[in-house]
Amino acid sequence: MKKTLNLVLAAVTTMGLTFSAQADDYITLASTTSTQNSGLFDSILPKFEEKTGIEVRVVAVGTGQAFELARRGDADSLLVHDTAGEKRFVENGFATERADVMYNDFVLIGPKDDPANIRDAESAAEAFSAIAEAEAPFASRGDDSGTNRAELRLWENAGVEPGGSWYRELGSGMGPTLNTAAGMDAYVMSDRATWVAFENRQNLELLFSGDKVLFNQYGSLLLSEEKHPHLKHDLAAQWHNWLLSEEGQQAIADFKVDGQQLFFPNAQ
Repeated sequence: MKKTLNLVLAAVTTMGLTFSAQADDYITLASTTSTQNSGLFDSILPKFEEKTGIEVRVVAVGTGQAFELARRGDADSLLVHDTAGEKRFVENGFATERADVMYNDFVLIGPKDDPANIRDAESAAEAFSAIAEAEAPFASRGDDSGTNRAELRLWENAGVEPGGSWYRELGSGMGPTLNTAAGMDAYVMSDRATWVAFENRQNLELLFSGDKVLFNQYGSLLLSEEKHPHLKHDLAAQWHNWLLSEEGQQAIADFKVDGQQLFFPNAQ
């Protein structure tokens, strides 16, 4: 009887260790709202998890907040879209490697009647200048996201310091910002993927795109073991390498909404 009991206890202990190990096979990924809202992660994460057994738990926030999570050691991996900020992150010792993963572009959305007439603009700078000159309502994310950072650079390129009652800084993600813009018939800058997946368009239309300054690059970063030795660096490296692999790049290319490819892999 005692021998049987010992065997049962050993089995339970072994099972507990097994369950504990399985429960630990996950990483926390700090990423952008665009990758989440577009549906990309719903498409590609099951493929990665099936291949590796590693669960990816996404915290979808603005790029600035994602950097902060990683800086504090609260995320195992980063996938964001602010190349200049990403390179500084590496230079400052918070990450050891950064790699291009995929790209798409930013687009300017606005009401169908286009009061600032940006449909006819020849450049993004001209479109932004026209919005400011008309003092047409503009909904800005205002959340230090990659999109918000890009938007502020575009205002600067246009020689405009946005402000006043026409410029609304919302402090919200891309989806909620598009909802607000739809409700107030405002112009708004969005990544193309979130716009294509967005359903509550009301009176909004895509009015301007195609300028090379609207290019939107996404990068994956390996975080510093020296700064945060407690992170799951081995598991995070598997995720990073899978994104850059032929299989990961194909998974990104295969993701489409209404037949439209939203992200274009470009790992080197």
